[in-house]
Amino acid sequence: MRWSLIIAGAALAAAQEFPHYDVRRAPSPVVIDGDLGDSAWRKAKPITRFHFNWWARGAKEKTVARLLWDDGNLYVGYYCYDKHISAAVTQRHGPVSLDDCVEIFLSPNPDKPRNYYGFEMNVIGTMLNFVRADWWTGGPHWEPEGVRCRTSYYGLQKKEESPGDDHWVLELAIPFQNFARDAAHVPPHDGDVWRINLNRAGGKTNAQFSTWSPVKTPKPNFHAPEFFGYVRFAGR
Repeated sequence: MRWSLIIAGAALAAAQEFPHYDVRRAPSPVVIDGDLGDSAWRKAKPITRFHFNWWARGAKEKTVARLLWDDGNLYVGYYCYDKHISAAVTQRHGPVSLDDCVEIFLSPNPDKPRNYYGFEMNVIGTMLNFVRADWWTGGPHWEPEGVRCRTSYYGLQKKEESPGDDHWVLELAIPFQNFARDAAHVPPHDGDVWRINLNRAGGKTNAQFSTWSPVKTPKPNFHAPEFFGYVRFAGR
């Protein structure tokens, strides 16, 4: 089904300035092990265009992301080219964006993009989570249920830069039940549309900020749901 049949009228005109992506159903099990070599991942369309919205200097290091889903989870895979890999934050909900870090921000109801959820993870697997929503009465952090995350350096206390640095990988599984307050359906139905952004930040030597959907704020700020892109859950 065409996007124009799902998002109509003025909403379609507004949506067309942002990227779109079809999240395909996983054709086979996704093993969360920090390795994107599974056959399921090979059949997921890669997201290769990330925008360096606030670039000033330094190498614009490439990121390749992929998304899949099944009845239980949304799966996210990141392959990050990186010549200077470093991470030191090990505390839960610590400032992981100061390290080499990737993020996914999700708004399960496209009509209420300011109700969104955050998953921020550094190269050694430390995670920070939050909810920003009109119903949320908790503190600055959130404890989602059942999330699984593995990276190419999972388990190390610290990854120092080395001359051989080339890339790192992060793999994430997020149970859909965590979004029941905002999503139209849990799990999604074929054709359901969410808004998301995929972000990359940090780095001690070559600090950069990049996003899948371009963010037009004067200073680096991933917390701008009005700039999130659109994803549609599709069948096999």
